[in-house]
Amino acid sequence: MLTRDEILSADDLKKEKVPVPEWGGHLFVKTQTGAEKDNFESSLVDSKGKVSVKNIRARMVAQVAVDEDGKRLFSDADAEALGKKSAAALDRVFAVAKRLNGISDEDVEELGKLSEQTQGDDSISD
Repeated sequence: MLTRDEILSADDLKKEKVPVPEWGGHLFVKTQTGAEKDNFESSLVDSKGKVSVKNIRARMVAQVAVDEDGKRLFSDADAEALGKKSAAALDRVFAVAKRLNGISDEDVEELGKLSEQTQGDDSISD
């Protein structure tokens, strides 16, 4: 049985080097903390409860792309600019981010379906 101290001191936040030839080098993708993943997921829901996967790849990359020391390369505000970069490069980094953070292709597809359902629904529910 694990103890509290063993759990809290475990080095469970990994990072993986990802080559990005379109950008002329590499970066690292990190595992999100529980709080970071919750924040990312809640950022996909607007104030009216509608799900939006708009620019999801760039938004995720902005949160998990780090340097060798584990410091973020981008702020959340950089996601819009990142979304204008190569789709192939973003897909490569996003694929590693999904794997490291336990996000399946099915999870992303489900979010897309929820986004489609809520975008056209302007009704107010009780």
